[in-house]
Amino acid sequence: MRFVSTRIAAGLCGGLVLAMSVPAGAAVDAKLLEMLKANGSITPAQYSELKTELNRDMQANQQLAGQQIKKEDLTAFEQKLAWAAKTQIKGDVRVRQETIKIDGEPNNGGRDKDRQRIRARLGAYSEVNPQVDAGIRIATGGGDDARSTNQDLDNYFDKKQLWLDQAYIDFHPTAVKNLHIIGGKMAQPWVSMGDVIWDGDINPEGLAATYKYPLGDAELFGSAGHYTLKDSVDGEGVQFRHDLRLYAGQLGARFAPSDNLKVTLGGSVYSYDNDKDSRCTSTSTPCALAVNGNSTNEFRLYEGFGQIDISGLPIPLSLYGQYVVNNETDSNQDTAWLTGLKTRVYDFNLDYNYRDVQRNAVVGAFTDSDFAYGTTGSRGHKFKVGYDIDKNFGIGATYFLADADYSSRSQQNADTNTLQLDLEAKF
Repeated sequence: MRFVSTRIAAGLCGGLVLAMSVPAGAAVDAKLLEMLKANGSITPAQYSELKTELNRDMQANQQLAGQQIKKEDLTAFEQKLAWAAKTQIKGDVRVRQETIKIDGEPNNGGRDKDRQRIRARLGAYSEVNPQVDAGIRIATGGGDDARSTNQDLDNYFDKKQLWLDQAYIDFHPTAVKNLHIIGGKMAQPWVSMGDVIWDGDINPEGLAATYKYPLGDAELFGSAGHYTLKDSVDGEGVQFRHDLRLYAGQLGARFAPSDNLKVTLGGSVYSYDNDKDSRCTSTSTPCALAVNGNSTNEFRLYEGFGQIDISGLPIPLSLYGQYVVNNETDSNQDTAWLTGLKTRVYDFNLDYNYRDVQRNAVVGAFTDSDFAYGTTGSRGHKFKVGYDIDKNFGIGATYFLADADYSSRSQQNADTNTLQLDLEAKF
């Protein structure tokens, strides 16, 4: 009988060791331990020691299981919200006081203005995967004018409109570094050294490619794009060849002749197809392109631009400019130019430029909407000053002093002066 008890005890001890090695069998381990104590196979001291070890192992297994559950839950949570970590939400809100005075316009009901305006923009920009980004932005606007996102504070507290301002996909293959292929409604993919050709609020629609190529201490950059402005502009069919289209190409370079000098030089071509068919069909319907002073509806613009950034001076200084020729018009009013400088004095950002835009030098539908009431056939000055009150929060003032041939509906060579006072917050 003693021999049998010893074999049983040995078997039970072996079973106890095996059971204790399996975390899920903690309840069985405790039961075996109680059986060994009950039949006298272990002493009270041995029971106490084994009980302590069993409790310690059970506690460790519980902590390990809890940590594993937390890790699995965290991984699932991270997977669900991975897009949030790779998405940026950016926007801005601007409040503006604007005063416009044009010679020859009546004080009430004309183009003269003394108004308050707001602009609000909100965008989400996300990394879909390492090769693809996407962006969406909405913005205010009193209408679908591509040149403005301002909304007048008027009309008895009515709600303000929101428009789709950007919606694009940016494919940048890892196999070709610095190449971006962009489709949709996008920010301007070309470099601009002035706003004679393009108002800053315009977001073109179509397909574009941009590329940068490092070349020692210099960098070459370029872009090309195809943009559709109007389907079947000639009314002869829906095929591609009947659309009003823009082809854009740009090539330039950035280089540093010295530590305190950086130079950017480049050239652009903006060529329109079927633009001659975009003429007005009636006196009450504006032409697609030939507006705001244009007397031609054919455009192929050649642009040269440049900027020189000088450091090492008591204040930083940038000199910039652009020169444009419309090679397609028969008019002798086919050139435009702009030259300016920028600097920063203490906490003030200063910008000044002078421009001369002949009547048919650029597309009236796309030129800067603020200078000379957004018209061609104009010349004059732009003064701009900004002050940062705090991080991402500042005030600014812009004054346009222009002589314009087509801003007034009653006379040419009209003084066209605009003052804008801005309060802006970015986030």
